[in-house]
Amino acid sequence: MIRRILMVISLCIFAGPLLAQDLSNIQIHGFVTQGFLYSSHNNLFTMETSDGSARWTDAAVSLSDAISDKLHVGIQLHVYQLGELGGPNLQIDWATGDYRVNDRVKLVFGKVKTVYGLYNDSQDVDTVHLWTLLPESFYPVDNKNFTLAHYGADFYGTADFGTRRGKVSYRAYAGYRSLDLTGGYALELGVPVVGSAFTTGGGNMFGADLRWQTPLKDLLVGVSAIVTNLNGTATTGSLHIPYLGEPVEFVKFERGKFMAASEYKRVAPQLDLHLNNVDPYGYPAPVIPYNVVAVEDQRSWYVMSSYRLTEKLQVGAYYSHTGNAHVNGKLPINYSNDAVISGRFDFNSYFYAKLEGHFINGTSLNYYVDTNPNGETTATKMLAARIGFSF
Repeated sequence: MIRRILMVISLCIFAGPLLAQDLSNIQIHGFVTQGFLYSSHNNLFTMETSDGSARWTDAAVSLSDAISDKLHVGIQLHVYQLGELGGPNLQIDWATGDYRVNDRVKLVFGKVKTVYGLYNDSQDVDTVHLWTLLPESFYPVDNKNFTLAHYGADFYGTADFGTRRGKVSYRAYAGYRSLDLTGGYALELGVPVVGSAFTTGGGNMFGADLRWQTPLKDLLVGVSAIVTNLNGTATTGSLHIPYLGEPVEFVKFERGKFMAASEYKRVAPQLDLHLNNVDPYGYPAPVIPYNVVAVEDQRSWYVMSSYRLTEKLQVGAYYSHTGNAHVNGKLPINYSNDAVISGRFDFNSYFYAKLEGHFINGTSLNYYVDTNPNGETTATKMLAARIGFSF
């Protein structure tokens, strides 16, 4: 229902300016990408990557318009297929109205991109990144549609304190995140945990982002935090994750052709699982519903750097780690390390290609039971390639 209301609002927002203004004022952009993954052992992202798989396609188109000097509106429509995830349904990535009072006071409302860490609000635009896959410990590609945006409103602005003190950008937001029923979280937590696919899901959230562009102009430091919960319902039961905080600290240095960045976060969720009267053989069982509670202490970080060798060629590397400190951290199922080397070549302003090598140790990320029925090996190598067209 919330989605339908926002769609109607978005259509109303756009209908007025389209009728009242010259269509040449509208900015239209989009992209289409095709990916290929090949892994040495385990299958990733619900794909048969150990045999090589090209079941990774993304396409999006965005429209934006300046209604006035103070009000801007925009929308992005998106369709994707990542193995068994996604499908033919057209989804709304974001749809917003952005009102500017001045540099220090701005408001944005609708389905708004969630500013969290360095790259969360740009992970839907493959064209701006060197990486074929951003660090999965922070930006899981199989859950991008859930983490990208929220329904609600943001207050944000910038305060410039001069050359000696730098510039501070700030943002606060509140809203609701809807669970992508065709995405990774729904597949991981639905049938394997609750016993059947989710029929509804989502959670309330509020958060803030503060980043300081230091007097050393090339250095950015900041912190983001989200407080959120998650509720999912299915025919066999329900899932509830109580409110928890997700703080992340980050730093980025960029000068000329060189860039280096790092992020760190620690999250300790408590999963509360409520199962209905269901017999393991699929028949109703006259037993009392029961609850299962699980607690984690997830700590994640990465370091990355890149360098532009020529106008068209860029290379880089990163190392990403995530682990559950609440349990035995030496067991592969409780951690994941990923060492990555990457390259990107821009043929022209429209076409580009990426090639990336991953050396993965541990099995806590990206693996699904259906495509790994015999379990996973501790280590695997993966080749990731992507070609794209943008306009």
